[in-house]
Amino acid sequence: MSEMRYMISEASKLIDVEAHVLRYWEEELELPISRNEMGHRYYTEENIRLFQNIKELKEQGVQLKAIKSIWPELSKGDLQVSGLVARLDSTALTQANEPEEKMLQFQTIMSRLISEALEDNTEQLGKEISIQVSDHVIKEMDYLLRVKEEREDERFRKLDETIRNSQKTRKQLALFRKGEEKKKFGLFGRQKKRQTV
Repeated sequence: MSEMRYMISEASKLIDVEAHVLRYWEEELELPISRNEMGHRYYTEENIRLFQNIKELKEQGVQLKAIKSIWPELSKGDLQVSGLVARLDSTALTQANEPEEKMLQFQTIMSRLISEALEDNTEQLGKEISIQVSDHVIKEMDYLLRVKEEREDERFRKLDETIRNSQKTRKQLALFRKGEEKKKFGLFGRQKKRQTV
């Protein structure tokens, strides 16, 4: 039977935390979260239990540095969360209360949020850009085809005009020659004799 897999949105609902919190915990604790063929995170039942334990510890005031030091035991199920808090050193519980560390955590969270938002939206942006480029290319091709058709129409119009002018000139030349022949042969079709004086 195949193992149940959860995408990050589903896992965050099961654990009742935001997706960016899971990503933050994963990075800070260096958790080995698997990825699918497309590079997206997926979570197993074991991962869900581990994150629920981490959430419970966080709710009891345990800092991530302290959790990181015991997470291998926690992931194996060797420790009970309720007994773990008593085992941790009191200095580890209050370690992150310093303003500098909180600012660093905030900056880390913000940078991860931005990078994750970019990662999540890359595919959508790619599709939108592809659509925009396709639309632009289609418009450009339509314009080029329209220009080509206009040039061909102009060429055929000039060719037609040249043919008509040529036909008109031939008719005029034929009429002129006919008129010259009439002058040359006279009214009855005979050639006029020159009168000698």
